Amino acid sequence: MPTISTGEVSGSVHDGVAVFRGIPYAKSPFGPRRFAAPEPAERWDGTFEAVRFGPRPPQPVAVPGQPAWDPSGGLDILTVNVWTPDPGGSGLPVMVWLYGGAYLVGSADWPEYDGTRLAREGVVVVTLNYRVGMEGFGQVPGAPANRGLLDQVAALRWVRENIAAFGGDPGNVTVFGESAGAGSVACLLAMPSAAGLFRRAIAQSVPGVFLSPGLAGRVSAAILERAGGGPAHEVPPERLVTAAEEFGEEELTGRHDRWGLLASAAIPFAPVVDGEVLPELPWDALRGGASAGVELISGYTRDEFRTFHAMSGGRPVDLAGALKRLAPPGAEAVYREADGDEAYVRLMSDWLFRMPSTLLAEAHRGPAWLYELAWAPTPFLGACHGLDVPLVFGTVDGEMARMVAGGSPDLERMSERFRAAWVRFAATGDPGWPRYAPESATTHVFDLEPADVDDPQAVSRKLWAGSGVSVIG
Repeated sequence: MPTISTGEVSGSVHDGVAVFRGIPYAKSPFGPRRFAAPEPAERWDGTFEAVRFGPRPPQPVAVPGQPAWDPSGGLDILTVNVWTPDPGGSGLPVMVWLYGGAYLVGSADWPEYDGTRLAREGVVVVTLNYRVGMEGFGQVPGAPANRGLLDQVAALRWVRENIAAFGGDPGNVTVFGESAGAGSVACLLAMPSAAGLFRRAIAQSVPGVFLSPGLAGRVSAAILERAGGGPAHEVPPERLVTAAEEFGEEELTGRHDRWGLLASAAIPFAPVVDGEVLPELPWDALRGGASAGVELISGYTRDEFRTFHAMSGGRPVDLAGALKRLAPPGAEAVYREADGDEAYVRLMSDWLFRMPSTLLAEAHRGPAWLYELAWAPTPFLGACHGLDVPLVFGTVDGEMARMVAGGSPDLERMSERFRAAWVRFAATGDPGWPRYAPESATTHVFDLEPADVDDPQAVSRKLWAGSGVSVIG
């Protein structure tokens, strides 16, 4: 049984991999510590039985049919989970996963994030819970900004201190995440408090949405008003969850007159460029040399926005309005080459994910690699947002894989390619394709026939090069 900084832990074994679930890395961020920066977990007596995931952070229902978040399930939400193929060994590469969910939902207990298959390929996998929604990213007077990011830093410190007890190398840590998790990876690259906590990073579908303190404060004030008013500390977390969900659905979406570009993103929360926790935009920080010693993979799926267009029920799109609000000069000629819906999907894919991911690799002053997932298992969704998650974890029999890939017979083959590249990168710093350089923009294209292609999104990259990412508000 491993002994860590807070005591002895016991776990279980599944398919030849030792699994430890629900280990506290910080104290509960509720009660007197609500909206505060995370504090290290306390020691325990005896043996901690790490056999169950920790409670989910407060959040709305992510998938229809799920039970609503309930505080009676517990408030000790800041926990980590570890999968290790050799708990008695030493020196294995470590991969630390950050989930997505628009900074509003997400939890490490989702079946898609099971680390068994990755761990069986010779790495120690860590997943963790961090605060989302108002608890993690709301702008609360007197509280630090970006508390969800501070949780991630605290978890990475836990990894540095304790992962050797599970057979991992604390000097060889790769942080990886998708969507909001990839946005978090980008932030960690720019955050002074995260410096030195990881050696490598993988950012899968980086969202380009970041808020100014002023706009974040306006959003949080509107949510608090919906929740009944009063200081945030006095509002029960479940009421804030409901108020944030209602704000996103009823007040934010489409209200460009009041919320500007944030209404196009249709998410109430994002990292805040507060000048302290997150001093500047990740792209600016990387251009200035931040994390130059970190090796980076960044990438995107070809048809990112099809996921969200499908979730909207295919409602009519406002291509002209989106071009006017979001796109750089000259964009109309580029996007109107497709029909209305497809042009809108391409524009939103570029604005939200494809160009932020591309420009992150371009801004990095250290070794960087870029990829595009072009494999389209279904005609309807294509290579949509989220398709890479079951491929990376090998959870190809799960619900997410069925939703985005429709039971394609090629799922396992594509998953093997992703897992091999990610594990190779974590172990050696080289995923197996040429480094990114702006002059060639060589990109590894994941498809049934993989290829290394020079600048597959050349038109979009040229169009967005000077204005692809910004603080909103």
